[in-house]
Amino acid sequence: MTYSAPQPTRASFDRWGPWALLAAGVVAAAISARAIGTDRPGLEVCAVFVPVAVALQWYSARTRRRRQAPSRAGAVLYLARWAVAFMLTWANPFFALYAVTGFYTASRELPRRLLLPGLFLTSVTMSGSEIGGWPPYGLVRWVGFLLILAVNVGMASVFTRYADQEQARAVVQAETIDELERTNTALQQALDENAALHAQLLLQAREAGVADERRRLAAEIHDTIAQGLAGIIAQLQVVINTPDPEVAEEHVGRALALARHSLGEARRSVHNLAPIALEHDGLPEALQKTVAEWSERTGIRAEFTVTGTAEQLHEEVAATLLRIVQEALSNTARHAHASRVGVTLSYLGDFPGGEVILDIRDDGTGFDLLAVPARSRAGGFGLDGMRARAERIAGSLTVESEPGLGTALSARVPLVRHDD
Repeated sequence: MTYSAPQPTRASFDRWGPWALLAAGVVAAAISARAIGTDRPGLEVCAVFVPVAVALQWYSARTRRRRQAPSRAGAVLYLARWAVAFMLTWANPFFALYAVTGFYTASRELPRRLLLPGLFLTSVTMSGSEIGGWPPYGLVRWVGFLLILAVNVGMASVFTRYADQEQARAVVQAETIDELERTNTALQQALDENAALHAQLLLQAREAGVADERRRLAAEIHDTIAQGLAGIIAQLQVVINTPDPEVAEEHVGRALALARHSLGEARRSVHNLAPIALEHDGLPEALQKTVAEWSERTGIRAEFTVTGTAEQLHEEVAATLLRIVQEALSNTARHAHASRVGVTLSYLGDFPGGEVILDIRDDGTGFDLLAVPARSRAGGFGLDGMRARAERIAGSLTVESEPGLGTALSARVPLVRHDD
């Protein structure tokens, strides 16, 4: 009969239980021998079969580890133990204490097709003991024996079926737990891979950003500072070659003006290379100051708004959004002829992954998107440059504009926190 006891309890019973039951049977039979009138042949049966029971139990303990599943050897051992228990119970009914081990060991030693026959044999032994011992004399005892046998067989069948169901549920539960463990392992591997890809994406974005800033700075130096230095050299060359003091003074003045202009361009390039506004402030504070300073400098009314719960973003994300705002405001000042500008920073962190949206709107003249060149030659990096900045951090930039209806830019980037 299947029994799903805890392993420590089951192991303890396998080792000591049969010995204890056999000892209890021997003691009970010895005490009751005179009371129930055990005759000399009965005592001789006990003297012969008790050592046999001890030998069988010793052999069973020695081979238990090799018999992990029901087998032919287990069936032979079960049948031998039943025969010994039957003979002992015939000699003295109290040896049923030892015979009851057959109910416990049947499922581990008997193949499936022999399980019910084995339980029936053990029920026969137990029923004979319960009617007062073998053989049952008279019709009443035989009727009582058959009734008790039917009850024992029925109970053994019910308990066996119940144990089989419990065992099946245990197997299903174990398989479910194994499947969950495999799923959790696969999920953890996927999370680890996503984290590695995320780190690689940030590293690539950082490297691409550095390369892009180098190219931008090189272009600005070539277009502004280098040209200014070339002009200064040309002016000074004229001063060296002219004998006229007034002409020399005029060209020196031009050289000084070019030097001041080049110095201003150098300072602007350095300022644009590293977002100083983010050194001591978070992105919302830096954008607030940038919009306010731009409004004061240009005289255009500008408002900044934050929606959602502000979070500290990764440096690359914050710097990208700040650069997009700076470039967008610069383009607005140069081309839009707007009277009002609105900048909105929205944190959407309530769904998996999260997102940050930056919206910049003006009521300026607007333009035809199809007529905009890929890259402005006047400076900066234009709409395509802002879009490239957003795409380097897995974001996007959309532009909506029509002549006379203003312009709206929307940058959407992943919400990557500072500690991610």
